[in-house]
Amino acid sequence: MALAKSETGERMQWAAITGVIATVSVFAIAQGFSYPLLSFILQRQGVSPAVIGLSAAMTPVGFILSSPLIPGLARRFGAGRTALTCAVLSALVLALIGWTQDVYLWFPLRFLIGVVTNPLYVLSEIWVIALAPPSRRGRVMGIYSTIISAGFAAGPLCLLAVGTEGWPPFLVGILAFLFCGACLAVVVKRLPKVDQAGENVSVLGFMPLAWLLLSAVVVAAGFEQSVLALLPVYGTHYGIPEARMSALLSVMIAGNIAMQVPLGLLAERLTARLVRFGCVSVTILGCVLLPMLIETPLIWPCVFIWGAVSYGIYTTSIIELGERFAGSPLVAGNAAFSLMWGVGGIVVPPLAGGVMDVIGAAGLPVTLGAICAALAVTTVFRRRVV
Repeated sequence: MALAKSETGERMQWAAITGVIATVSVFAIAQGFSYPLLSFILQRQGVSPAVIGLSAAMTPVGFILSSPLIPGLARRFGAGRTALTCAVLSALVLALIGWTQDVYLWFPLRFLIGVVTNPLYVLSEIWVIALAPPSRRGRVMGIYSTIISAGFAAGPLCLLAVGTEGWPPFLVGILAFLFCGACLAVVVKRLPKVDQAGENVSVLGFMPLAWLLLSAVVVAAGFEQSVLALLPVYGTHYGIPEARMSALLSVMIAGNIAMQVPLGLLAERLTARLVRFGCVSVTILGCVLLPMLIETPLIWPCVFIWGAVSYGIYTTSIIELGERFAGSPLVAGNAAFSLMWGVGGIVVPPLAGGVMDVIGAAGLPVTLGAICAALAVTTVFRRRVV
């Protein structure tokens, strides 16, 4: 009898995990296609690239400014109610964006889309961490990271089916956010009350508790955004065609998608901290090898592995977060992760671009290698001190 109850409980737990991951996968697809969609529309309107870039930056600014509010919202209204409300609000704001079609009104609206989608993403990630059995947390978070990456990559492909004009693409995004809410509503009663357990911890209060984990998130975000934005620029220095550089980026994203589950399994056998250190070390090696291999066939396996281990820094950080924290600190920690992801995405790409302006194309691998080396040295130093 007890065994039957245990098996039923485990099935319910995995059903809840599946429901939450389905929610986040649809969210990732919606986010993944909204960025290029809005850029295409603004480009047709004759808006300058600089203004298009500023418009796109409003969403991560919304992520950053909303992150400290998430623990309080979850405590006051409940995590489930907060996430469901945000799914509906995301659909509403996207509908307003489609209705206005005005670059200046899009600035506050794109800021709002960041504000209302961030809690949905953060709370869903918290539920996956809390639901994952400790002995299988590595593979569960690896699957989660893989599906998120695949969702973001699949987003632009949706535009091939529905185009970029009129209401059809916006209706896809609106329905996607509503479907997120529907998936979440099905499993919300099975989700743990992560917002009610333990002492109340704010985002700022969490930061001293895991500053090294948060530093790793900044590095992972900065690396990813810098490579996506600046690797094509790097390739032009060597006279490499745009099509080839786009293909290299695709291979890098494929490495990201394909290798998160193996890295998660490795974190189960070893430790998340040790695997993260290995990911950082191999990422540094990739920065060293990039100038040597960029014009050779070996660049293809290099960028595949580079994509895998660079995002693996984030995956292993999430695994360690789940191992070390629960309840209110977990909510605050995941919100802090979101904030630091936004900081890394905003700070590191301009830094790398500025270094490239000063020393040329080498500025990209030098900058990325330097921030990864700083993280590796800090990890070793902290280990020795502790």
